[in-house]
Amino acid sequence: MQDAATRNVTKSGHPKGLYMLFMVEMWERFNYYGMRALLSLFMISAVINFSKDAASKVYGMFTALVYLTPVLGGYLADRFIGKRHSITIGATLMALGQFSLASYEIINPRVALVIGLTLIILGNGFFKPNISTIVGELYEPNDPRRDSGFTIFYMGINLGAFFAPFVCGFFGEPSDPYSMLEAYKWKYGFMAAGIGMVIGLVWYLVSQKKYLGEIGLYPVTSKKSVEQVQDAPLTEEEIDKIKAIFTFVFFAVFFFAFFEQAGTSLNFFALEATKLDYTIFGHNITLKAAYFQAVNPIFVMLLAPIFAKMWIKMGEKEPSIPTKFGFGLFFQGLAFAVIAIGASIYLTDGPVSAIWLILTYMLCTMGELCLSPVGLSMVTKLAPMKFLSLFMGVWLMASFFGNILAGLLASRYETWKLTTLFSVPAIGSIVFGVIMWVMTRKIQRWMHGVK
Repeated sequence: MQDAATRNVTKSGHPKGLYMLFMVEMWERFNYYGMRALLSLFMISAVINFSKDAASKVYGMFTALVYLTPVLGGYLADRFIGKRHSITIGATLMALGQFSLASYEIINPRVALVIGLTLIILGNGFFKPNISTIVGELYEPNDPRRDSGFTIFYMGINLGAFFAPFVCGFFGEPSDPYSMLEAYKWKYGFMAAGIGMVIGLVWYLVSQKKYLGEIGLYPVTSKKSVEQVQDAPLTEEEIDKIKAIFTFVFFAVFFFAFFEQAGTSLNFFALEATKLDYTIFGHNITLKAAYFQAVNPIFVMLLAPIFAKMWIKMGEKEPSIPTKFGFGLFFQGLAFAVIAIGASIYLTDGPVSAIWLILTYMLCTMGELCLSPVGLSMVTKLAPMKFLSLFMGVWLMASFFGNILAGLLASRYETWKLTTLFSVPAIGSIVFGVIMWVMTRKIQRWMHGVK
């Protein structure tokens, strides 16, 4: 049962704890996306001196492992640590990871890279699945506000992701990444990301009791748990729902494999194939490639409230979860069709307008809002309570496999024709979207009435 602290709602009709967690997630995503905006560029810089091929593979493996460790983190939280304590551990490790990345002038740069990325991977494993499941626990089962609540929570992710590339890119990206003369600048970007995580951790520690009560404080199997869950065998209905979860995870793998081109191939495209010098109101402005990492979060913040209200206002006509997934994949396919056209123009006429990247990110965002927050909500609806954080980790494993594929695809940036590189996700996303629509009725049977 929810206690008084979590039953209180805001004028928007959502629990106050949602907005407290919104702020924590905002700073954690500032920490992650600030680092991510710099990471591939840092690795091909004079400091690390990786090729684009090697940098893409390392980037893909890092972002993949970030989404693998939540399976272990979710299991440990459910069984031994509790969700709330796991979030504290994760935030601390991630902050230390950023400061380790910033230490490349003190220790060997590649050693600093390995230590920093390892700490961030482990920290994210403790943090990511548990904050998302706590959001789900703020709502009663079958509460119609849940999808809307997760979309609002998703805005917190993207508010942090919006500011991060500007702040960390401004402080950390040199005007010439390949010059050793400005190599000292990278550390300021990583330090800014780490400070953001520390701010989020402090806010979480001082506000969690007030807004969360005892939700997530104890392991699910603890006698002190608010709702003790017996170790009973899974029912046939629960097994069907688990089948549905794994089906969504399978399709999400391919969504994230293409979506995560943002940090690599699209980042390289921004650096080399996009016009960065503009004259605005008589002033000459030079953009940095890292700034384009903020375009997706901008569109999330603009469109997420619209999507959240739309799902509620549609009422009984609201599309099913499989239908939303299909739309997510379809929109992303259109996005990569756009950038494939932009790449064709670049190969013929040279660097193209930033509009091509902006339109691509807008369509990707529309797809993301149909799939990613809906996926988070889906897990809290379908997963057995005693394995809730574990299955949130399973959902995040979609990003693990997706990012491995993303790194392999991006590693072809210099060997494939750019139009081919971007046509693969365009065609693949649309095909998988259509397959999801075809499977909708079967998946709904597995879901046993869950909407």
